[in-house]
Amino acid sequence: MSQIFKLTTLSIMLWFLAACSTVPVSGRKQLAFIPNSELFAMSYQQYSGFLDDSRVVTGTPEAKMVANAGSRIKLAVEEYMREIGASDRTKDFRWEFNLVEGQQVNAWCMPGGKVVFYTGIMPVCQDELGVAVVMGHEIAHAIADHGNERMSQGMLAQGLGTGLSVALSQKPNLTNQLFLQAFGISSQLGTLAFSRRHESEADKLGLYFMALAGYNPEEAPRFWQRMEARSSGGGPPEFLSTHPSSSRRIKDLNSHMPKAKAYYQRALNR
Repeated sequence: MSQIFKLTTLSIMLWFLAACSTVPVSGRKQLAFIPNSELFAMSYQQYSGFLDDSRVVTGTPEAKMVANAGSRIKLAVEEYMREIGASDRTKDFRWEFNLVEGQQVNAWCMPGGKVVFYTGIMPVCQDELGVAVVMGHEIAHAIADHGNERMSQGMLAQGLGTGLSVALSQKPNLTNQLFLQAFGISSQLGTLAFSRRHESEADKLGLYFMALAGYNPEEAPRFWQRMEARSSGGGPPEFLSTHPSSSRRIKDLNSHMPKAKAYYQRALNR
């Protein structure tokens, strides 16, 4: 029995090591064991269904700002990932940037670069520069595989094992809820652990990404000041619900600003 226990323990340890990856730029180790081939397929299906059930806004100045910011940051991120030897992070992405009608002060990004902005967040963005702050943050979530990490944690916590296809066949409703919750869309399961860590990491990477695309990163603290002002006297908007406090966020953003400004200057000089 002792030998069996040792072998089982060793197998589990080896599996965890194999399932660990490193987040680009930050260097943080993460457990994200769901294959992208499975996760992306589910993502594209969910995204298509969401758009079918939503009122997609096209042709307006706001919709054009979302599309333009998304396209610029996408190109900058892909180039940067190639430079640092992490192009595998985006090689199978099918980027899409949509604005949908909704009062939610929110935005999100599914695996594979599927981004949605709600019209409710656009007054806080004010212009394309503000959109770029949010776009960089959301794309950072996808690049850092935060959704995969959170869903992996959720599946383990719910006893769903390590196979997404098996979980979908055995408990499709629960698995779909975990998926939506993991990517900040909607859920009845509450917030998974470490989400604040993910948000802080997305702030940092997003700041760099918007700068690499030629957007002034100094707008980021101003955006979050506007977001915090909007939440005064009531509950926080969805976009703030699992985030660090505004004072901590702004302090952290300013600490990353010198490097972000260097990226911004590099973009301007091209």
